[in-house]
Amino acid sequence: MKIIEYFSSDNKEHWNEQIAISEWGAAKFLLKLLNDMQKFNELLGSDGKLFLLVDGENIVSFLTLTRQDCVRDENMLPWLGFLYTYPDYRGNRYSEKLLRYAEEEAKTDNHSIVYLATDHMGLYEKYGYTYLETRKDYLDEDARIYYKEL
Repeated sequence: MKIIEYFSSDNKEHWNEQIAISEWGAAKFLLKLLNDMQKFNELLGSDGKLFLLVDGENIVSFLTLTRQDCVRDENMLPWLGFLYTYPDYRGNRYSEKLLRYAEEEAKTDNHSIVYLATDHMGLYEKYGYTYLETRKDYLDEDARIYYKEL
């Protein structure tokens, strides 16, 4: 297994097909953004990254590292988002491996903290994230904001 960055990949069409087979609604939304980079940049900020943990030609897990997320706050960045692990690979802490990789990337970019917004409770705490507060996202839905000092 290895981690690749989607935007640096020469095989985006294949990875798009892999993302498309996910049953998760947010993955479908991510795929729409990947097919409309203007919208991707508008919602998530320019220079975003999409990390793919791959097993040969199959995506195991994916995660974004971006300047923005569903909660708009210019004082909070970067954001981790769209974390997903395919069902056949669950239970092996692959999400944690991908989170750690993205955290190191954020540190390399001189960030001392990362944020994420979710509706999950209990998932990210096991990876060292701390609940900060709940805010309305750009769709006016509640989003729990977590952070981690790097």
